[in-house]
Amino acid sequence: MDFKQDILLTVDAVLFGYNREEGLSVLLIKRRLEPFIHHWALPGGFVRDKESLEDAVLRELKEEAGVEVNYLEQLFTFGTPDRDPRQRVVSVTYYGLVRPEGFQIKASSDAEDAAWFNLNKLPTLAFDHGHIIQTALERLRGKVTYEPVGFELLEPKFPFSDLEKLYMAILNRDLDRRNFKRKIMKLGVVVELDELASSEGAGRPGHLYKFDKEKFLNLKKEGFVFDIVI
Repeated sequence: MDFKQDILLTVDAVLFGYNREEGLSVLLIKRRLEPFIHHWALPGGFVRDKESLEDAVLRELKEEAGVEVNYLEQLFTFGTPDRDPRQRVVSVTYYGLVRPEGFQIKASSDAEDAAWFNLNKLPTLAFDHGHIIQTALERLRGKVTYEPVGFELLEPKFPFSDLEKLYMAILNRDLDRRNFKRKIMKLGVVVELDELASSEGAGRPGHLYKFDKEKFLNLKKEGFVFDIVI
């Protein structure tokens, strides 16, 4: 068979962060090397010959931004022929959710800087990374309506308003707060606690809530579906 292939394989990571003050953000690194030198980009790089894709993306996150995570979900494979000016490069991308305050980011390897950027204030990005982030965001927006992934970004005990703000930040739109709370509480996996949140204004502090993960996992075995169409 007369066949020649000249394609390189990379991995890229879309790591979303969230806090109440800054909203939804994404981790970026500033490239130290061409192409797109000094441009902001997603953490990522080439896959080594004897390395799994998962090991490669976790290694790149650690090398370029000093971030260690246990799990990322595979997002999509981007392979448009001209997406990299060097040659044909296919990227298998992953995404995940973290609380930024839990990490001390530090640029190294072929990254000269690393920082969290609010999703509404992204700089000009290298390669097709703006498209990759948008794809990950659309996946996340769909997933929060059928999986309780957002609770990982909140404190173990949280005011219900924090959960509302999180969903509004991810979905990028306002919610009918009464309807949203009714749907969440109807699921039976969010528990109202006999504790009050710290007062942040003149209003009366509300109760704290927690996500009952153990109950959710038990219900899931019985076919429970986390479904909050909003």
